[in-house]
Amino acid sequence: MRALLADRNARLLLVGQSLSLFGDRAMYLALSVWVKTLTGSNAAAGLVFFVLAAPGLIAPAFGLVVDRMRKRPLMIATDVSIGLVLLSLLFVHDRANVWIIYVVTFLYGASGYLFSSARSALLTQLLPVERLADANAAIQTVSEGSRLIAPLVGAALFAALGGAAVAVLDAATFAASAICLAAVRMHEEKPRPSEHHILVQIAAGARHIAASIGLRRMVGALAIALLVVGFAESVIFAVLQYGLHRPPAFLGVLSVAQGVGAIAGAVTAAGVLRRLGDGRTLGIGILLFGAGDSLFLFPVLAPVVAGFVIAGIGLSWAVVAFGTAVQTRTPPELQGRVYSAADTLIGVPQTISIALGAFLITVIDYRVLIVVMALVTGLVGAVLAAAGAPPEPVAGPAAAPARA
Repeated sequence: MRALLADRNARLLLVGQSLSLFGDRAMYLALSVWVKTLTGSNAAAGLVFFVLAAPGLIAPAFGLVVDRMRKRPLMIATDVSIGLVLLSLLFVHDRANVWIIYVVTFLYGASGYLFSSARSALLTQLLPVERLADANAAIQTVSEGSRLIAPLVGAALFAALGGAAVAVLDAATFAASAICLAAVRMHEEKPRPSEHHILVQIAAGARHIAASIGLRRMVGALAIALLVVGFAESVIFAVLQYGLHRPPAFLGVLSVAQGVGAIAGAVTAAGVLRRLGDGRTLGIGILLFGAGDSLFLFPVLAPVVAGFVIAGIGLSWAVVAFGTAVQTRTPPELQGRVYSAADTLIGVPQTISIALGAFLITVIDYRVLIVVMALVTGLVGAVLAAAGAPPEPVAGPAAAPARA
């Protein structure tokens, strides 16, 4: 990690991402609480997360854009664009304007898929392969570490000044991210255009995953887990209302607990990954996430807080393991498409489960959904943790660090 932080380009990227991810954490909470406040509906609030995840259905197209463009300019343009889009939330005043929140949320989600794919590919150009796990762990640390402050800041701003104030803050963090990226010193060659049909190019990422035993096993396990994990987006509001008897804004406090666990998971993830391998680390991460969610069954604050902490650890281990696996098991020319194809293959079940959870929460006791989440994630996580994912050679040259 010291070697990573000694790299000027890596530091700039981490600073920019720290600020941007802080804004994200504040905004995610504000969007769902805003809808809940305007509509009074748990399902409508949970639907925010469905809309946020929906662009993952077309993520392979984003991957093709990433592989056909220089990554850094694309990331800067994305930051600037979504920052401007967020300012349209200034026009939300009452329930009749909720549709604006959903539109902005969809575009927010789309920009996230595009930016994340480009960032993953950029890291393989900035850093040698042995530092990728550290870089992913560092980004996960700042991402989840922002839960310690950002949700509280977002909730406080929302309570004092409304959702528009949170939107302005988030737009400013995107501008800061763009400035940091502009200061990165690197030379990117323009990718060569492919002679294949565009559909063949888009499908190349999925074909690579299908041909890779390790990636196929990890993507499959995560997709199955996410078929039920999305229930949590609606379930948590029911836990707050019926289990803990707290207002929706209290989700900000619970997010802090998840941030504590996520930091612990992120700072240990690279070491665990080196010892256990990407497949087993991902499996244990899924297992921990499910175990944490199972504690939501207790209508007492302490177990629920503990559940958020445990789920946070599992989330960080899973994210770092999966992201590093995609980078190290993919040739340079396919980085964007494989990352985006993986996003779609796990995003579709996640989107389905969020939508299904928003519906089921209206007809089924929320505790039944928690039991289903715990059983499925526990089984999938245990199987993957036991089996792991075999190492395999990656076609193409290893990514070399880029320098000015």
